Amino acid sequence: METPIQDIIFIVDDSKTNLEYLLTFLNRGFSVFAFQSGEELISQVKHRLPNIILLDVVMSGIDGFETCQILKKNQDTKDIPVIFMTGLSDPIDKIKGLSLGAVDYITKPIQPEEVLARINVHLRLQKEIIHRTQAQASLEKLTAELEKRVEQRTAELTDSLTKLSNAKLQLIQSEKMSSLGELVAGVAHEINNPLNFITGNMALLEEYFTEITEHLKLYQEKFTDPGYEIIENAEKIELNYMLEDLPNMIASMKLGLDRIREISLSLRNFARADHSKKVPINIHECIDSTLMILQHRLKANSERPEIKVIKDYGKLPLVSCYPGPMNQVFMNLFANAIDAFDEQVRFPQSFYLAKSYHSAHIDLTITITTCEIPDYGISIKIADNGPGIPDELRAKIFDPFITSKSRGEGTGLGLSISRSIIVEKHGGLLECYSKVNEGTEFTIELPK
Repeated sequence: METPIQDIIFIVDDSKTNLEYLLTFLNRGFSVFAFQSGEELISQVKHRLPNIILLDVVMSGIDGFETCQILKKNQDTKDIPVIFMTGLSDPIDKIKGLSLGAVDYITKPIQPEEVLARINVHLRLQKEIIHRTQAQASLEKLTAELEKRVEQRTAELTDSLTKLSNAKLQLIQSEKMSSLGELVAGVAHEINNPLNFITGNMALLEEYFTEITEHLKLYQEKFTDPGYEIIENAEKIELNYMLEDLPNMIASMKLGLDRIREISLSLRNFARADHSKKVPINIHECIDSTLMILQHRLKANSERPEIKVIKDYGKLPLVSCYPGPMNQVFMNLFANAIDAFDEQVRFPQSFYLAKSYHSAHIDLTITITTCEIPDYGISIKIADNGPGIPDELRAKIFDPFITSKSRGEGTGLGLSISRSIIVEKHGGLLECYSKVNEGTEFTIELPK
């Protein structure tokens, strides 16, 4: 059976008789150390801390009050209970001792029962205080850990919800682009059928017209006097003008058919939405087909002049890409540039510009510059001379749900999705450079 650990008591009294008397009954249940001066106590307490100190008030050298004051100023000893032993009966002395940090007084002559009772009471109180302090510290530590865990879990849940919301909106956006691709492909198909029919007949029409014209000329050569009625009718329908103008009309119709064919081809190129694998593509075709889709938005309107597209195309190799997602990126970047011009017109107070788009001297431009990057791939720069993006917004322009547009005008996902397509899906680079009043430039770099 283990021997219980005894509480340590330091007793300080300059009277050897008093010390010996106290030791006679305190040694029975405690580990007691006796000192005859405050200086000796201060020296020894540095090496061993007692559970309680019995301290005589009136001593040679530093008295009990000063000794107590020194103990209470020390971080290691300030919480040790001090019980004064004194023959002084003046309440002022007791008040002074208690104000210095003592917990109790024992009046001389010493009564063993009283001393033991007071010591046991304060030892129990001290142990209770220590226990509660430790419990409080443990509770505070546990609370801090729980708060940290809750904070971490909350951050994880918030991040998960943000990612889930982002993924949901990206899925919706992807579905919209997929639906748009299907619609565009359907329109292109519907246009293509009558286009082929008209184009085929146009060749026959031109051939028939040539033959009819030659036949009329032959008739006019052989019958120089067809009669008054035929001559009058020819003048009435302006036959000579018709024969002269019809070739021009046919040529114009052929140009119109070529234009429709170009639009149909652009629609088919834009509608390519195979996300499952990369294929070698001509980036210029992707850009041109996207611009064709947005052609109506580039035209002048009642609020602003036409937005001019300047193409500075370099010689590019075919690049392995996902055509559908790449078209989505170009659509987002071009649409954002057009939106920036339109936004400035609708909300001029939102922009710190002296420009007026109603002025005929202002050219609105979107400049596309492409070039090959040796030993890497290609570079595409899309720049506009619009209002630009403030620095504080530009720093987070690729974050989900961040938009420079007015409330309700955008989801804030276009650029986030675009960066995901370029960086994650293609292993490329998408960066934004912008300055208020000067415009915005997006740089795309794609590996071969």
